Amino acid sequence: MQNDLKPIFGSVHGLDPKSVAFLTDALAKSNLPGFDYLEFKLALTRLSELNMDEATSIKSAFATAGTVGLSKEKLIDTAKHYKKVLQREHDQFGQALENQIQKKVAGKQKEVEKLKAQIEKHKQKIEELEAQVNKYQSTIDNADEEISNAKSKIEATKDGFEHTHQSIMNQIDKDIDNFNLHL
Repeated sequence: MQNDLKPIFGSVHGLDPKSVAFLTDALAKSNLPGFDYLEFKLALTRLSELNMDEATSIKSAFATAGTVGLSKEKLIDTAKHYKKVLQREHDQFGQALENQIQKKVAGKQKEVEKLKAQIEKHKQKIEELEAQVNKYQSTIDNADEEISNAKSKIEATKDGFEHTHQSIMNQIDKDIDNFNLHL
């Protein structure tokens, strides 16, 4: 089987290309041996290029797949296996996202609070400390911009991943429903 699964899952408009690549690579790495859901989905993708209606495509692909031992149960079970793979990736992504938030946002916010306290302390000192106070203020001003940029980037990454993940999950759910309906 080909390792690039982007064509069978990444054709929905508006998906984050990096997330599609990441998730489809995870699916490819977890590809079970033999003809299963991924190979079936690839066959459906190829049949759709022939402008065949969905029900006929599913039935045609299943008729061919049956010759290599694919049953409806195996098809659905392996589709569920790949959903679990995607869920594990989603969970790991969530943990990595949380780590990035702690590292890039919360850490900077703590730094800003610490520097603000130091500024107040230094303002009470004599004029020779004024240069040091200005230095800390500059760091705070830059940190606010870094925090804002980090939040925006993390949120955009999260939104792209969540949208892509949900789209692929929905595609698999729809496939399972269609398998149950048509097989």
